Amino acid sequence: MINWLLIGIGTTAAVILLFRDWRLTFPALLLNNIFLALFLAQQRFVAPDLRLPGLEISTLVLVKLICGIAVTLILTITALTFSREYGLENLDEFGLAELRRAARAAQRQRASTPFQLSDYVVPFWSGVLALLASLALPRIYPIAPSEGIDFAWYWLTLTGLLTIATASDLLKIGLGLLLCASAIDLLYTAVVSTPEASGLNVAPLGLLSAFNILLALAIAYLSGLLYGRLKTLELGALYGR
Repeated sequence: MINWLLIGIGTTAAVILLFRDWRLTFPALLLNNIFLALFLAQQRFVAPDLRLPGLEISTLVLVKLICGIAVTLILTITALTFSREYGLENLDEFGLAELRRAARAAQRQRASTPFQLSDYVVPFWSGVLALLASLALPRIYPIAPSEGIDFAWYWLTLTGLLTIATASDLLKIGLGLLLCASAIDLLYTAVVSTPEASGLNVAPLGLLSAFNILLALAIAYLSGLLYGRLKTLELGALYGR
């Protein structure tokens, strides 16, 4: 039987790995968190204690969902903030005219620039290798109670690490770190909920959720530092100075 939530987790993580534009990757991160929360509710790691119209979920799943929304909002506000140009009030009319001319030239250049397939070769093939590894490792080295959970956390870990390795800006590195954090969260929740384990503890799960928010805030802070110094979030600017 096809588990569409697992497909959703895998697809959204692949979008984060492949694409550079935060307008695509941030919605993918939000959907990834939603699919993860629904997957946790489906696996019934925690007994449902909340009754919603047509749905019974646990408070833990709701907290993780709210945490995912908060993380996405923090990163989105950060991207919107540091994609603007400040200090325009200090320019005279000649400076503003030159800035408008440069903006029009840049827009024409982006419109005439063909799709660069080479920019996606490394992320694509690394994603293919990660997919093969995520399908094989649950059979070779199973850790979680089910093969589906093993696939999910292996896939999130590998795509997170590859996202960090192929990142060209600071926000993309943050996305990779958040994928790795989601993988650890999922694995811990699955392993400690087994009958042989001691059972779920609220404190570690709360710390994991808080860690995601703190990680997003740290990414926002570092983005502010980088943008304040170099007026860009591109990592290549660090090597050009």
